[in-house]
Order: sequence, then C-alpha cells, then structure tokens
Amino acid sequence: MRYDFNQVIDRRPTDSGKWNNYAEDVLPLWVADMDFQSPQPVLQALQERVEHGIFGYPAYGFNFPGEKSELRDVLVTRMQQLYGWQIDAGDLFFLPGVVTGLNLTCHALSQPGGAVLIQTPVYPPFLRMGSNASQQLQTMQLTYLASGQYEVDWEAFEAAITPETHLFTLCNPHNPVGRVFRRDELERMAEICLRHNLVICSDEIHCDLLFSDQQHIPIASLSPEVAQNTITLMAPSKTYNIAGLGCSFAIIQNPELRKKFHQATSGLVGWVNVMGLTAALAAYRYGQEWLDQLLVYLQGNRDYLSNYVAQELPGIRMASPEGTYLAWLDCRAAGLPVSPYNFFLEKARVGLNDGATFGQGGEGFVRLNFGCPRSTLTAALERMQAALKG
Repeated sequence: MRYDFNQVIDRRPTDSGKWNNYAEDVLPLWVADMDFQSPQPVLQALQERVEHGIFGYPAYGFNFPGEKSELRDVLVTRMQQLYGWQIDAGDLFFLPGVVTGLNLTCHALSQPGGAVLIQTPVYPPFLRMGSNASQQLQTMQLTYLASGQYEVDWEAFEAAITPETHLFTLCNPHNPVGRVFRRDELERMAEICLRHNLVICSDEIHCDLLFSDQQHIPIASLSPEVAQNTITLMAPSKTYNIAGLGCSFAIIQNPELRKKFHQATSGLVGWVNVMGLTAALAAYRYGQEWLDQLLVYLQGNRDYLSNYVAQELPGIRMASPEGTYLAWLDCRAAGLPVSPYNFFLEKARVGLNDGATFGQGGEGFVRLNFGCPRSTLTAALERMQAALKG
C-alpha cells in the first residue's frame, strides 16, 4: 500500500511528550519521535490484541534461560540477512528501552573508581550513565571538519583512556551528528578497545534509518573476538515510530557479560509489556514496505532542509546526516544574542534541542528533527528565517 507521509495529524490530544512539552503556538522539532502513523500491520496487530481484551503476562520477554519466541527467531534471521551476523536466540535480552540498556551496562560492569569513555557531542543520556553507576565519565570530542562533518580523532581517543577506563560507549549511527561509521573506523575503534581491555557498549537504535549509499555495520559483527567484547543495543522504536510502546533488546554473545547484565536487572527492571512485544513482532515481520517509503520521504526532507539552511538561514551551517532523521545545525556564525535554542524558541516559536545538552562541542548548535510532514518542516523553517531577519 501507499503511505501518505504528508498527512498532518494532531498529536496534542494524545498526551504527546513531543507536542505537549511546549505551548500551543510552538512548533516542536525536538525529541526523536516522528509525526507519522506507524505501519498499518503494526496498527492492525495492536488492534487485534486490544480486541482480545485480556492483558496478562506475556509468554516471553522475561529473559529466562532457554526462553523461546517467534520474535527471537525473527531477530536472529534479521541479523543474518542484513549484516551476515550469526547470533543465537539466547544472545537476545529484551528491555523496556535502549537508555535502560546503557545504564544497565554501566551498572553491570561498574568497578570501584572505574571510568566510562564516550565521544561528544552525544545523546544526553550518555553523559549521565557514568554518574548513575558511580563511575567516572571520560570524554573524547569528535573532530569537527570544515565540511561540517565529524570524524574520530584517534590520538585523542587513545589519550583519553586511563587505567581506570573499562567501558567505551559508542553511538552508531551517531546522534546528534548523523555519522554512519565506516568499517575501517569501526575496526580501529574495536582494535583500540581490545588492546586496552575495554568492553564496548554500542547504541545502534538508528541502524535502520540510513540514507542512500550508506551501510550499517554492527561493531560486534566485525569478528568473533569483538562480538565477545560487545553489548549491542537495538530497538524498533525509532525505525517504526513506536517509542512509546517501550520495547528494545540487547545482543550479548559473551555468556559472562550476559550473566552480569542479567544480574544487574534483578528486581529492578521489569519485562517488556505485551503491546510492545506485539508491535515489535509486527514491525519486523511486515513493516519493510512502510520503511522503504519512509526512507525516501525522509531523504527528501533532509535534502530540502539542507538546501533551505544553505540558502535562507544566514550564519547557520548543516552537514547532511548520513543516517537518523536528526539534523545538527551549527549556529555559531549567526551572531545570535542568546543561545540558538532560546533564540528560536523565543523569536520563532520553534522548539529544538539545545546543543549544549549534548556535552562538549555542542555549544552554539541545535538539533532539529525532520521526521515530520514537509508542511510542518517548511512552516518551522520559515519561522526561523523570519526570526533571523528580525
């Protein structure tokens, strides 16, 4: 079927965190959920589950040893087909969210005086995971190129590692800068981590949201040795716009790491709810037609946004993201009297993400979510243009 991504749907009556966080005259292009209906097969599966009318405990999702389910089998097949990555059903660990997985990893592997290494600017929960587990946070800033793109500073990477460092958290595709790391980059990261005995926790939640000519490579798929040293976090939530249903999963091929991870959840983290499991299975089994059309639409929005910024927003620069539906706008040359977040909120009534919340290297930037109908994106950009003109 053909999906209409131009359709504008009023989300305010649904207690939307994205829309209800701001006054009614603000256009919100911030938090990473999209203003599109989820795939029809997902809606149908949820409706059928609701019509059944009984919402008892699910038959799976508790992560018991030997637990079997169709969703586990679908994910095993998916990893093989997409990435040539052979995993077992028992390597999967279901979670209510990827942020939960990040924090669980830090708790599970915490050491007295231990340290966690991250690359900034980065998704804000990365900045808090160390302190949440009483660990030091070590940062290594990505290098901002004249082109507006980012790359890894390999000398800074190695220099940031100390004897206390035991965990490296990777974001790939990267939020907010939009990089999809190449194989050679991932291989070098993995080699450094193996050499320094660092476990890798890789947030790959945006792995299905890539634009033409990009390829996602799970870092754990590089080799059996890397797989044994990695906790990979994925979810259908961003891809199929079902973040509110709370279903994600970790892939942990090392039995000892998986045991520590499981122990960290004991008595603290509940199972995934039945609606989240229902939606995830339907999305992965039947959502590809919707996803194919979505990616075409998002790429059109990305290109439209990139051209508009270059032509109509003086002093603002944007490098086209290779993945995600998030744009990282450099506003430092715009001569704004206040932070760009406050400027566009107050003068344009457009709600963005403040770059300063993404850590070192984020000051003077804003993150813009272009996962919305083109008319919504256009209206926001025209407001921003008018604000800059004064």
